[in-house]
Amino acid sequence: MSEKDFIPVSFITLKEKGVVGYSSPSNIALIKYWGKRDNQIPANPSISFTLAACMTKTSVEYQKKAQKNDEFSFELFFEGEAKEEFKPKIKTFLKRIEVYLPFLKDYHLVIRTSNTFPHSSGIASSASGMSALALCFMEMERSFSAPFTDEFFNRKVSFLARLGSGSACRSIEGPLVQWGETASVKGSSNLFGIKYPYKVHKVFNNFHDTILLVDKGEKQVSSTVGHELMHGHPFASQRFDQAHDHLEKLGLVLADGNLKDFISIVESEALTLHAMMMTSNPYFILMKPNTLSIINEIWKFREESKTHVCFTLDAGANVHVLYPENEKDIVFPFIKEKLISFCQNGQYICDRIGLGAKKL
Repeated sequence: MSEKDFIPVSFITLKEKGVVGYSSPSNIALIKYWGKRDNQIPANPSISFTLAACMTKTSVEYQKKAQKNDEFSFELFFEGEAKEEFKPKIKTFLKRIEVYLPFLKDYHLVIRTSNTFPHSSGIASSASGMSALALCFMEMERSFSAPFTDEFFNRKVSFLARLGSGSACRSIEGPLVQWGETASVKGSSNLFGIKYPYKVHKVFNNFHDTILLVDKGEKQVSSTVGHELMHGHPFASQRFDQAHDHLEKLGLVLADGNLKDFISIVESEALTLHAMMMTSNPYFILMKPNTLSIINEIWKFREESKTHVCFTLDAGANVHVLYPENEKDIVFPFIKEKLISFCQNGQYICDRIGLGAKKL
């Protein structure tokens, strides 16, 4: 598919008013996306677990304007309060998707959104937030158009969400979503994420993700800036090759359930992500001392317990502790006893892999 396939030809009717709502989850990448080209095209493929508990709930009330003009008209409420500071990012998103949803300027929109996790927790909300908003807009289009398939709906939502936040394109479906062209995944695309199409071993069913909130403050560098720093990075080409290689190897791991190799790939990806930031120009260290303490405790416990607990990181200090369902009775007590003390105010979130967005 190409971008042109997502430009609507015509609409049957444009309703006078209505309201739509969706919840959409966050996701945690196993193979990291870091570096992008123009129009939110990824420099390397990625794959993620869709989460279940960390999600954004969004509704959009739409009312046809008395007189159409060439401006976007919208109000934005977060957790019940007007948020003017969020509006520039939404306006940028609306400009990017206007050609694919040309009816948007016909309406005044009231966007109401909230997270099931604290906004100040240090967990990126752009993936869940932008995907939830894209879902609402696509539900509007579906009500205005001739019927189209669920597959087209999901692909266009993912395509639109990507234009708001790259990782948002991986939040529509679950439990595993792959994004970015690669020879190892049939049907993969740079334009949208797809539900992972191959066999997945049962050990990955109900996989847990306990998120340790090490630092809830604003990140030292935004993900947007971080991605841009991959342009001219001395190790960029090697990193992109590594991502393709890791994704191919992870496919074998997902099929046969080899948790030892799963750990090796996932932790390597997390550390490589931070290595890219530490060797960029300018350079950043986003891990905190407590991040490193948690990692060392995990490594020590894994060796002693012979369990398959491991970690991954986003572009920040927080730690995602991953472990299989059949080891939770051993791993979770360890988390509470040894790791919670390293969290800011002892805060953590219990999550697990989920199945994607839901209509409200």
